[in-house]
Amino acid sequence: MAPSFVVVPQWQGSVSPRAMRLSDGAEAIRGDLPSSVTREVPVPVEAGDSLDTGIDRFSTLMMVRERLTAALRGGAGPVITIGGDNGVSLAAVEHASRQHPDDLAVVWLDAHPDLHTPDTSPSGGFTGMVLRAITGEGADGLTLDPGERVPLERVVIGGARAIDPAEDALIQDRGIVSLPVEDLDPPDALVAALRATGVGTFYLHLDLDVLDPSALAGLADLYPFGLSVDTLNRLITALRAEFELAGATIAGFAPASPEAATDDLPSILRIIGALTRPAQP
Repeated sequence: MAPSFVVVPQWQGSVSPRAMRLSDGAEAIRGDLPSSVTREVPVPVEAGDSLDTGIDRFSTLMMVRERLTAALRGGAGPVITIGGDNGVSLAAVEHASRQHPDDLAVVWLDAHPDLHTPDTSPSGGFTGMVLRAITGEGADGLTLDPGERVPLERVVIGGARAIDPAEDALIQDRGIVSLPVEDLDPPDALVAALRATGVGTFYLHLDLDVLDPSALAGLADLYPFGLSVDTLNRLITALRAEFELAGATIAGFAPASPEAATDDLPSILRIIGALTRPAQP
């Protein structure tokens, strides 16, 4: 079944000074998606309150999660979720997990592992906690329930190079697979790591900051020595050749202006093409 798209111009999960550009980035991508298979989730203008959870703007993040969950409910086939910030992956992975119970792994391609909880986060930004929340650990209301959570042994992180000490300790203590950029080309190591989880389907989370800044200008945070677009697309193609794509997130596009967005969109559309064209066995 051909993928559909849902656009969620959420920025409230980010603590970057350029966070509001994430909303503009989602809207820019939306302009190039097929309207017949694209929906948009409305995001409130207000920032929201923490409500003593340790998560900045918690109230708005909860509202958007509920709206995205409702938009995804009842749909069949893979959905490509376009953020905004990468907090949108929480509800998107939840939806994919319900469709593929006990047979879903998460491939997390991101400059950050996003493994904090409110207790360890230095910033309070949910984008730094979302993968941990997907595994069921974090603040009530922004974690997945036991029936939908994806355990850490079915998580593969790739391209992370901005890792906080608490995250590094968790990776070491729990034996989380985290492949550095230099191990992602060729894609054999990533494919082998996903194969080792024993599942047949995967959800791909893609924060565009996994790319090198030379590949894409419109990033909220710049981390050198990342992937090229060609390498990323080879990874996607190799994964889809062996495993079923249950869904994907593309997040982190933060163009400085509409003109700058236009310069980056061809690269983003190439990535979307790698996700949506028929898989080659």
